[in-house]
Amino acid sequence: MPDVRLASPQGKWILLTTVLGSSMALLDSTVVNVALPRIGRDLDADLAALQWTVNAYMVTLAGLILLGGALGDRFGRRKVFVVGVLWFAAASLLCGIAPNAGVLIAARALQGVGGALLTPGSLALIQASFHPDDRGRAVGLWSGFGGIGAAVGPFVGGWLVDGPGWRWVFLLNVPLALLCAPVAVRHVPESTGGRAEGRFDVLGAALGAIALALVTYALIEAEQGSLLVAVSAVAGPAAAVAFVLVEKRRPHPMMPLDIFASRQFSAVNVVTLCVYAAFGGFFFLAALQLQVVVGWSALAAGTALLPTTALMLLLSARSGELGDRIGPRIPLTVGPLLCAAGMLLMLRVGPGASYATEVLPALLVLGLGMVTLVAPLTATVLASVDTARAGLASGVNNAAARAAGLVAVAALPLLAGMGPEAYRLPDAFDDAFRRAMVLCAGVLVVGSAIAFTTVRRPAPDCPHPECHTHGSVAVPPLEAGEEDGSRSR
Repeated sequence: MPDVRLASPQGKWILLTTVLGSSMALLDSTVVNVALPRIGRDLDADLAALQWTVNAYMVTLAGLILLGGALGDRFGRRKVFVVGVLWFAAASLLCGIAPNAGVLIAARALQGVGGALLTPGSLALIQASFHPDDRGRAVGLWSGFGGIGAAVGPFVGGWLVDGPGWRWVFLLNVPLALLCAPVAVRHVPESTGGRAEGRFDVLGAALGAIALALVTYALIEAEQGSLLVAVSAVAGPAAAVAFVLVEKRRPHPMMPLDIFASRQFSAVNVVTLCVYAAFGGFFFLAALQLQVVVGWSALAAGTALLPTTALMLLLSARSGELGDRIGPRIPLTVGPLLCAAGMLLMLRVGPGASYATEVLPALLVLGLGMVTLVAPLTATVLASVDTARAGLASGVNNAAARAAGLVAVAALPLLAGMGPEAYRLPDAFDDAFRRAMVLCAGVLVVGSAIAFTTVRRPAPDCPHPECHTHGSVAVPPLEAGEEDGSRSR
């Protein structure tokens, strides 16, 4: 049984290590959007290259994050976590010195691999190291500090872009890793999941990542109309079907399909796809809109987006308590509608927009919608399965949200009619942004309708979330099951 106490020196070192590790990946996923216009200008990249700068990272992270948790359980959570931290730092260094867009995109894909190794390990190390009496408080501090990191991420990213340059958005990860890895080796005890049976589902992970990559390529490059695009459009769904068949037949699948036997779990994951597709598309385009059309600096654009994260950080725990009292159906119905209203309010944000009267109201409504739905969504995901599978359910839900975000970043510019040079042309980008916001709002309304018709109050003895405070706007929080610390992540 783990016996490290939170108040002990070792306990504080463990908390520092896990916060640093998770913050590296979390910061990177929030600050890059702010840097995109400057990256495009410095590397002479078109809009498709900027989409790939975001999505190359998300493809490998979403495709491999379930496998990353399983590797930690088998070979040691600390070991895999440290490998992930160092891998992430090396890939970040390559991003920071990339001479062109192609190298940057390849390095971002490598970053995603590192993220898939370190992200599951952060919470798993807390679960495996701390005494049961201190574990809840340790998880609370971990999620709270992570939320603070998410809140300051866009501000720090904007300051770096306007100051020393966008490359420091990536280079900053190197000193963080050089601090995190030695502390982990010195102070964090090793642990495993206690299981060594079966083979790793490498084929399933590969097929999942390939399917996401091919679908993403077909959507981003659709305007080319080339043979390769046509082949990708067919091969991507085919790889997805192959993934399902492989997972169905393997004795130890990465994603056991029988978890979807729960209708509530399946329905909530469809809601997740709708909600996080809209969020992914919004935050990708909003950072561009504020710089390209409104004319703000990267620092101003990054700071402008802080209210959504701040509201999540301040009110997510209370939202979870409200969901426990009234059930998840109303929050999961009302929350997406509030988010849709916030995105429609963004239609007022154009050239010369005022922050106080046009940008801030939209972000406050959007943030309140996110607060309303995120905590109850996580609680409903966990409540839909047996306690022993809570970690798996959370991992699947988290991966689904990431996949939805990357598909949205690939598809939304196409659906909104953005050309390759749109981000260089304020008027053209503004017109396409308005169409994109209407599309995002429509997807959220669909998610709200699905929640209203399918979500029911869970049983009173169901699993409950441990991460009560949450600040990420990109994905729902990861949770660990009582018996299966990090297998799913």
